[in-house]
Amino acid sequence: MVGLVIVSHSWKIAEGVKDLASQMAPGFDGIRAAGGLEDGEIGTDATRIMEAIQAVDQGDGVVILCDLGSAIMSAETAIELLEDEEGKYRIADAPVVEGAIVAAVEAAGGEDLESIIASAEDARNESKL
Repeated sequence: MVGLVIVSHSWKIAEGVKDLASQMAPGFDGIRAAGGLEDGEIGTDATRIMEAIQAVDQGDGVVILCDLGSAIMSAETAIELLEDEEGKYRIADAPVVEGAIVAAVEAAGGEDLESIIASAEDARNESKL
């Protein structure tokens, strides 16, 4: 099963998105939040992201959703630390909330990494009105 990691500068945002996505995909426990710094301050931490990736990695890949540019840099560093030569840890160019919901639902349904990435990224094109 594909795992999912939510990266935000805010612990509250990361946890909130994780909670919402988890409610939309009941029974899916392959999602982790990696938000904020160790002391609760705003920021991102490559080590926390790396640990979240490891926690949800079941061998089929991990989709990572990030809130801002520096979160992407921290996620890229985490992927480098994990020496992901197979490309199974992927950052989706997707909106965090909508992308996380789509990704969680598809991961719970057993979709593969490429399909989940594509669907999460497609979420940015959905009109809200």
